[in-house]
Amino acid sequence: MVRGASNLLAVEYAYQAFGVAEGTCTVSAFTRTLERISFVFLGVIVEFAFSTVLRAFTMARGFGVMCGALLASICLLSTALPQTVGGLVEQFEGTTVFWEQFEVVKKIVALHDKSVLPRLEPWLRCEDMRRRGNAAFVFARLGDDRGFQVIHAILEDRSPKRAVFEIDSAGHPSPARQIRADRYYAAHLFGDLKDVRAVPVLVALLKDEDVKEVVPWSLGEIGDKSAIPPLKDALADNSLTMRASALRALEKLERDTSD
Repeated sequence: MVRGASNLLAVEYAYQAFGVAEGTCTVSAFTRTLERISFVFLGVIVEFAFSTVLRAFTMARGFGVMCGALLASICLLSTALPQTVGGLVEQFEGTTVFWEQFEVVKKIVALHDKSVLPRLEPWLRCEDMRRRGNAAFVFARLGDDRGFQVIHAILEDRSPKRAVFEIDSAGHPSPARQIRADRYYAAHLFGDLKDVRAVPVLVALLKDEDVKEVVPWSLGEIGDKSAIPPLKDALADNSLTMRASALRALEKLERDTSD
């Protein structure tokens, strides 16, 4: 309102200054004055519009930052709160990707609650061998020997009677590739399990073409020095990948035994 009043006074002053009331000013002088006043009004309008938009943008940005901070706080709180066995089992059952399911498995194992085993028992017969192996891992880590036996059985099983997800070069389901993938994963699970009973089982697989390249890693994770001699023999393998894997396992075993 103050700015508007001052602009009206400017118009009145222009009339008086150039003698409009007395008819003494020229048309051109008065026109230039009106142009200047118009520029003043235009500047006021632009300034008001720009400041309004800027305030709206600042408020929106501030609101977005607040929402982001609130969401982050909720996520942090959810991860900090302890998860129940029942909730984790539901996650286990609802997770179809085996490696994502294994992340849930580690959380279940960390609770050290054997009450979970009856609910997971049907999974020891799951047609998806990798998810079966995940359930077996829980059993093994919680002291139930059925878990170790199931993982061992997956390693020995070459039957096509299983869920098949692997695809061949023609785009068809490939039981042979699935068998290899399932056995490879079981050998990896033995490394995660770190049970010395798996050492002789794994040593016998150092020349198995399906799984041999993961076996040294698992032996290194278990950490039993009885695996050192067979791993040294594996350094003569024809596969460069196998030799490199055996060498890394040997370095880990020798470093761990010297500590």
